[in-house]
Amino acid sequence: MQNKTASSNFWDNREDAQAILQQISIIETVLSQFQGVMKSYSDASELVELLGIENDESMLPELATMVQDLNKKLDKIELQAMLGSEDDPKNAIMTIHPGAGGTESQDWAEMLMRMYLRWMERSGMESKIIDLINGDEAGIKDVSIEVKGIFAYGYLKSEVGIHRLVRISPFDANHRRHTSFASVFVYPEVEEDIEVDINTDDLRIDTYRASGAGGQHVNKTDSAIRITHIPSGIVVQCQNERSQFKNKASAMKILRARLYQLKKEEQDKEKSEIEKNKKDISWGNQIRSYVFQPYTMVKDHRTKHENTNIQAVMDGDIDEFLRQYLLWNIK
Repeated sequence: MQNKTASSNFWDNREDAQAILQQISIIETVLSQFQGVMKSYSDASELVELLGIENDESMLPELATMVQDLNKKLDKIELQAMLGSEDDPKNAIMTIHPGAGGTESQDWAEMLMRMYLRWMERSGMESKIIDLINGDEAGIKDVSIEVKGIFAYGYLKSEVGIHRLVRISPFDANHRRHTSFASVFVYPEVEEDIEVDINTDDLRIDTYRASGAGGQHVNKTDSAIRITHIPSGIVVQCQNERSQFKNKASAMKILRARLYQLKKEEQDKEKSEIEKNKKDISWGNQIRSYVFQPYTMVKDHRTKHENTNIQAVMDGDIDEFLRQYLLWNIK
């Protein structure tokens, strides 16, 4: 694969070139992790032998640190070893929708968006908001995020479902406790070389004026795009770019991902985890609860994993929730 990158016509097909570079990156990451584990194991083993010869207890703290480092590296490899689906290494498209409840739920959807963007940043993933509709007073009505990175879909597929928030509402003058819901869906991004049959006759494409903050930044052209795939009923939209052409390209990317997921479900003759979780955004269907009052607790209802440090979780510290889900899913 590296030999291919040295070819003079390597960049003639940009999509193919990027796919090869991504595959090289995945293989190099796996090799680097393996070599790192073997070195840590070798170093710790040599220190154990030295301890056996010299019986010097002052070296024990150093050995404990080395074993801890080895455990962390093994945990990471174990986690990636659970990502065995052909779609797991792919980039992802994440969408977040608030449930019923107006401003309260829209604010919760924005909090979730921030949590995931922070996690993506901490994980070295590249994120791009490709469609965002702001709430009437606060929060968001809808967002689609493109996530680029090795195993982006494999990690984020655990987040598909309904997320429930319990807190004292900042929008309630009487300071009452409110419960809000938001749904998260994640789709694997479809590479150009994967065939997804889209008949242009099956599409209804509407243009409209994108909403904005007004003033000098108000959009004066109908650059926003809404695409309806008539046979499946799937509707996608994009309004973040000023160019109608770019918005259409982003909307088509989301449509391809959703149709690809639909095609996979038909081939498997059973619904995927994404479709299993497309329930009402309401009480009883949540996969995870985030409680701010009267106590602080984040609990995943599938794995039973809990974390009382809710501020850390909302700042993107969700790795253990992802890990526990993958362990639970294998069981």
